[in-house]
Amino acid sequence: MRAVYPGSFDPFTPGHLNVVNRARGLFDEVVVLVAVNGRKHPGTDEEERAAAVRAILPVEWTSVTVAAWSGLTATFCRRHDVGVIVRGVRNTSDLQAEYQLAGMNQSLGVPTVFLPTRPELAAVSSTAVRALGK
Repeated sequence: MRAVYPGSFDPFTPGHLNVVNRARGLFDEVVVLVAVNGRKHPGTDEEERAAAVRAILPVEWTSVTVAAWSGLTATFCRRHDVGVIVRGVRNTSDLQAEYQLAGMNQSLGVPTVFLPTRPELAAVSSTAVRALGK
């Protein structure tokens, strides 16, 4: 089964890398979907962020691909024969927000699998990484 791991990935963090690594152990193929989120305003476009993610992924992870996308994740899944969405959750706030998205995607025919983050990575968010970088 193919899975998609969507996110804005601005930037791609060690927590994101951990989720991808764990997802590739569960699914035949994992697509890291660098998406556009209208509520977020990244410093680079999705193509540039996708290239940055590709550069971080180990070359031996041949079952992992990266794609840029500006539509609904469920639409990507239908068009590319992807059977499940993978989402990482760091805490209960993440879970509440992700649960709502999972319900919407389920209604569009694509289930979601949640992978809790490793405890030592729970405090790391893209927002925190960006703040530290400034």
